[in-house]
Amino acid sequence: MSNILIINAHEPYPFAPGRLNTSFVERAEKTLTALGHSVRTTTIAQGYDVEEEIEKHLWADTIILQYPVNWMGLPWRAKKYQDEVYTAGMDGRLCAGDGRTADAPTRHYGTGGTLGGKTYMLSMTFNAPKEAFDDPGEFFFQGKSVDDLMYPIHQNFRFFDMRPLASFAAHDVMKNPDIERDFQRFDAHLEQFFTPARETDHDAA
Repeated sequence: MSNILIINAHEPYPFAPGRLNTSFVERAEKTLTALGHSVRTTTIAQGYDVEEEIEKHLWADTIILQYPVNWMGLPWRAKKYQDEVYTAGMDGRLCAGDGRTADAPTRHYGTGGTLGGKTYMLSMTFNAPKEAFDDPGEFFFQGKSVDDLMYPIHQNFRFFDMRPLASFAAHDVMKNPDIERDFQRFDAHLEQFFTPARETDHDAA
């Protein structure tokens, strides 16, 4: 069994109070706990303590970042969270600087991470439909994928030497939602990565 931190990075707006992202967090917490994992959560909009958040990152084997994609990235308060928590953790707890040394100041940037062996997962809600991605004929994303769009967020975790699990995305949640199907896909996605390996008869012998 593993330790899993779920970060709810939704930013409440009058047109989007956050019920869907909160539902994904609650669903993940219930599913993962039922699978035998230990789960902690943070809801950024409710406030947080920087030192406590660093401790949660050290405790966790996996971090799930749940958020709506706002203007092609994280909501503003989630970026503030990163600026505060991740900068404080650059003292060696999350990373030991940027990995460069005085002997080689132009090489090995981004290799200072101290969270090797840990994983992370991005779970996103989009107004954009699924069909807007991975299609060179579509105007806006020009054939790029969801993970191409989220490249800077992936790099934040890579800076700590963490490795990605496959991302999850719920699309078109405002104009053409299919929330029940999204929940079913989300459950299956979590079970794919977090269901404990079954003990075989040989292992039990």
